[in-house]
Amino acid sequence: MNNKYLAEALGTMVLVLLGCGAAVFNGGPTDVAAVLTIAFAFGLSVVAMAYAIGPISGCHINPAITLGVWLSGRMKSGEAIGYMVSQVIGAIVGSVIIYLIVSSGEVTTVATTTGANGFSEGNLIPALIAEIVFTFIFVFVVLRTTDSEQGAGQFAGLIIGLTLVLIHIVCIPITGTSVNPARSIGPALFEGGSALSQLWVFIVAPLVGGALAALASKIK
Repeated sequence: MNNKYLAEALGTMVLVLLGCGAAVFNGGPTDVAAVLTIAFAFGLSVVAMAYAIGPISGCHINPAITLGVWLSGRMKSGEAIGYMVSQVIGAIVGSVIIYLIVSSGEVTTVATTTGANGFSEGNLIPALIAEIVFTFIFVFVVLRTTDSEQGAGQFAGLIIGLTLVLIHIVCIPITGTSVNPARSIGPALFEGGSALSQLWVFIVAPLVGGALAALASKIK
């Protein structure tokens, strides 16, 4: 397998394992402390992977980002598809590890979920709006800070990670925060139920947000 694809799979696995793992083993977003813990787990995972695999693949670890990069003309179609497939595989592997830890019964946890996304009945529209808007913000920041001419250089990874922290702080109470189709697919496959039936929202909305960000990022 191409080293870029391996890097994307590994990076997405780490994101899901550490981010969703924080949600599972901290009992879910039940209070401010838990929300902040989960938000920083996701954000710091991105920071770590940005500097670890960024030089290899650019550290997309998110199909919405890959879509935005492709629409911006920064990568070829075949490579973009390879990235997305690798990201989903990595997310599934990360979810498998969480599932095995929880189901083994050897670790005491107050949570029984896999960190899957979801929204309460009747909140479909707010969920769609939130996932589109917050993915737009996230991918816009990614595309602008990694721009070869006007980007943030070596600080891009830190800026992107902190942006994800901020997005999680606001969006966790609404949907649990996806802004990343791969991050949602992996846990939903093991969670089942509403997480699986609602999964389309966490695939479609982030991709729409990513596409809109690609258009906005062309403003110079």
